[in-house]
Order: sequence, then structure tokens, then C-alpha cells
Amino acid sequence: MTTTVTDEATGRTVDAGGIQTHYHDLGSGDPVLLLHGSGPGVSAWANWRLTIPALARQYRVIAPDIVGFGHTERPADVHYSLATWIDHIWVFMDALGIERASVVGNSLGGRISLGMAAQHPERLARMVLMGVPGVGMTPTEGLRALREYEPSLENMRQLLLGCFAVDPTIITDDLVRIRHEASIAAGAFEAYRDMFFSPRHAGSQLAIEADEVVTINTPTLLVHGREDKVVPVDVAWNMVRLLPDADLTVFARCGHWTQIERADDFSDLVCRFLARPSSTCS
Repeated sequence: MTTTVTDEATGRTVDAGGIQTHYHDLGSGDPVLLLHGSGPGVSAWANWRLTIPALARQYRVIAPDIVGFGHTERPADVHYSLATWIDHIWVFMDALGIERASVVGNSLGGRISLGMAAQHPERLARMVLMGVPGVGMTPTEGLRALREYEPSLENMRQLLLGCFAVDPTIITDDLVRIRHEASIAAGAFEAYRDMFFSPRHAGSQLAIEADEVVTINTPTLLVHGREDKVVPVDVAWNMVRLLPDADLTVFARCGHWTQIERADDFSDLVCRFLARPSSTCS
């Protein structure tokens, strides 16, 4: 497989439990699944475009658009919930013939990863949780801004500048355009509203209790930006104290997007965590 990723159009599609699922699949080696977050206009490409080529030098990197997001089908009868998203990733893995993988989850993707580790730990080799909501999570200014978003180029620019990054130079016109266009794709904003504003919205189901966390034995790396305005870094400290086999790295002068704001450092850290002691990611 090639390890060159040029744009969103490099993706593929597979039937995963009846859902036409868009994904990127690059590199070779042990499979590593990248699960994106839940902000408006998010997709696997938007979240992981800098991470995919770095990890694909050593691993088979697979980054799906989770149902309701990106270019994956949005079935009219889908009920968005944590269980729905977890089930979708399991059937996606099955559709690709992947019995066991490591998983890297950003925010919502991290919460999905925790649910997967609780259900079928034998199918997860390792787990990286980046900016993940967890024990002690409370509503934040950044989370409220995400949920109150109304689509426009300027609103997207202000959301990304205000909530995601310490360094404003990473919020390029191209990034704003990519996220804005994704947020107004057919059915995208309607799905987003359904996820987080319907009477039984999925956002209310993302809490996790300490008694569940302590049962998750998957080797885990927690990564967090010290200045994260969406998920406070204190949540990561809570989680690393509770998870039986977990390390924590905190990036200074970094917000909710460590994989973008500290792209090289993040990819190097993840590669070293996933690799055997004698392996490198260079």
C-alpha cells in the first residue's frame, strides 16, 4: 500500500453493517485505528491528515468517518448514541477482516475506544486517548461553543481559534474551509443537531464512571493539551490515576488538538508507544 495521502479523495468505502462507511487505509504492518472527535465539520481526514502519513511509515493506518460524520452514510433511521458508534466501529473492523488493532481516539473517538476496551479487550492491543472526556468531566466553555455552533465560514474560524488551538497560526484558511464545507454537506448539520440536541441526545451518554475505568486493562497512553478548553487537563489526571495500565503526556502551550498543534511530537510519541522496544518510526 502507498503511504502518500494527498487529500480527502484518497478515501475508500466499505459496507459496515449496512452503512456505507468512508475511510482512509494506508501503510502496512500492525493495524492502527484512528477515531476522530465530534466537532462540527469533523471527519477522519480533518482530524488525522497530519498523523496518517507519519504512522503509515510503520503501521497499517485505518481512519474511518464514524457514522453521522464526514463522508460516511447517514441512515435516516439511525439513532445516534455511544452504543451506535461503538457497534459501528466493531462492524467496520469486521468488514475489513481486522480481528485485533491498536486504537487512537480523539475526544469522542477516545470515549468510543474506552467503550470498546470495556466490551472486548481481547480485540484491542493498545489504546491512545487524546483529549478524551472521562471521570470528572463537566460542561466547559469550549464544549458549549461546539454545541452552539451555527454554520458559516466566520463562525467556524472563530470556533477553531477560540476553542481548539493555542497557536492561531495553525488555523489556516484551508483548515477553516475544510471544516466549514464538511459542516454544511448534505445532512451533516441535521445529524449534528440530532446527536447533541434531540431529547435522547448522544452527548448525554458520554459520561464514564470510575468503577468502569478501573476494569479497563488495555495498555493506554493518555495525551492532553495543558490549555485544552474543551476537556480540561484535570480529567486526564483523573483517568491516569484510575486506569490500571496507563501513562500520561501533557503538552504545554497546546489546546484540544495535540495531533495538529504538536503534530510531529504527537506522531513520534504515538509511534514509540505502539512500537516494540527495538522499533522506530523514522
